[in-house]
Amino acid sequence: MCPKVTVVIVNWNGERLLEPCLSALLVQTVVPDEIILVDNASTDASLEIVRCFPSVRLLAQEANLGFARGNNLACTAAAIDSEWIALLNPDAFVEPDWLEALLAAAQSYPAFDVFGSKLVNAADPALLDGTGDAYHVSGLVWRMGHGVPVATFPEQRREVFSPCAAAALYRRSALLQVGGFDEDFFCYLEDVDLGFRLRLAGYRCLYVPASVAHHVGSGTTGGQHSDFAVYHGHRNLVWTYVKDMPGVLFWILLPMHLAMNLAALILFALRGQGKQMLRAKFDAIRGIAKM
Repeated sequence: MCPKVTVVIVNWNGERLLEPCLSALLVQTVVPDEIILVDNASTDASLEIVRCFPSVRLLAQEANLGFARGNNLACTAAAIDSEWIALLNPDAFVEPDWLEALLAAAQSYPAFDVFGSKLVNAADPALLDGTGDAYHVSGLVWRMGHGVPVATFPEQRREVFSPCAAAALYRRSALLQVGGFDEDFFCYLEDVDLGFRLRLAGYRCLYVPASVAHHVGSGTTGGQHSDFAVYHGHRNLVWTYVKDMPGVLFWILLPMHLAMNLAALILFALRGQGKQMLRAKFDAIRGIAKM
């Protein structure tokens, strides 16, 4: 008997993505026990589209709560007997056995409590979008396998630092123990921060290549290199290091972290996004005491 699982989707103005996303969920070989969609005050036709899927539980918000708070809200609202929470972005279109593969891995690898999917590029399925998030000692973050041909990447399960929350499975008790997502992050790197805190609490993440989602990537925020993405990503990069890097390692690695931030400032200034980077780092510094 499969454990109960709730699939959570947080949406903001994703009308062009929702129909294929939800349609793919409804033809899973293992049907989720519950699908919750949090809509962050979309101004497009998102609500009308979701209401065409009566099995989807809609939590419509009056303001944009952000990805982090939206997921926390849905996890709290999920059925009390749901052992697993599967997160899915509206710009991720899963293959029919996506959820089955995740749950099978959870059963076969009880030492793990978090499971990440293989993300392929929705525009070019021959290329990977990512196979899990990596965290460098400097605080730099990247998505492993991004842009690499699918055919050349090893098809094996392995431990990773954290999953990309665009398509991932979490043991609900683990999420609750570490307090869920940090809502101050709003969006971007909130999944890396969560993954870091889960690791510090003793939980581990497994990459499951048989669980496949076709990912657009930043489908509702203007792309990965938009001013919005650059600001939130590079502000939250500092916050993740400040919050999560343990004790003595924080001080030993701090010079490398500062150097990495300086290099990023120069690089993005050369790309014409220096203003966004300066604002991101200024706001990051203002938030350090809280972090």
